Amino acid sequence: MNNYDEQPRRVINADVGLNKFLTKMYGWMAVAVLLSAFAAFYVSTTPALMSLFTGSYRIVPIIVWFVFPFLVSGQAMKRPSVSFVLLMAYGLLTGGIMSMYALVYTGTTMVSAFASSATIFIAMAVYGIATKRDLSRVGAQATAALIALIVAFLINIWLKSSMIAFVFSIIGVVIFTALTASDSQKMKRLYLQSDGSATSSTGLAIIGAMQLYLDFVNLFILLLQIFGGMGDRD
Repeated sequence: MNNYDEQPRRVINADVGLNKFLTKMYGWMAVAVLLSAFAAFYVSTTPALMSLFTGSYRIVPIIVWFVFPFLVSGQAMKRPSVSFVLLMAYGLLTGGIMSMYALVYTGTTMVSAFASSATIFIAMAVYGIATKRDLSRVGAQATAALIALIVAFLINIWLKSSMIAFVFSIIGVVIFTALTASDSQKMKRLYLQSDGSATSSTGLAIIGAMQLYLDFVNLFILLLQIFGGMGDRD
């Protein structure tokens, strides 16, 4: 009788733990996005700071930007508090770098790209968490496609074809749409496979927030290029 009574409790406890984990993960990701938006606005309206990202030493913050995700993920399970601070700092740094887009695109274009990115992200995150379909294969295929797309983007730097860049941006949106769903499901699966401890849950939430933040930022940048390109064609 006791075993029968305990089974529903285990299910309820697992659901409660999962909900707390997802709330932390998406909540921290959202905070990082808000910090990026704040930093982008502040830097774009502060010439002294803007020069750090557009001057002769602009390569330095870009290099740091590429290194940061590895630091965040590497420290997440060992020192979650340090990793959390790094995640928030990364959000600020990303915003500073993205302030350069304010020199190229109009405010209307940026708002449209942000709203579209948020809509796609929320829809695919919900799908990834709710669906019973295994999306691991989709994630693997999307990752392989992303690597190929990065190589193609690098080649197009020399070709300098705006049409090719426009098409690549559309393909990129499809890739990160798929990655948002698969990454959401992957983090849910990793949590359910973990020991459920506070340290483990926090570490995984930070790793997930970092990954999903990158998915969102890339969606935004690609949609910004698409909307900007459409505006140029008009």
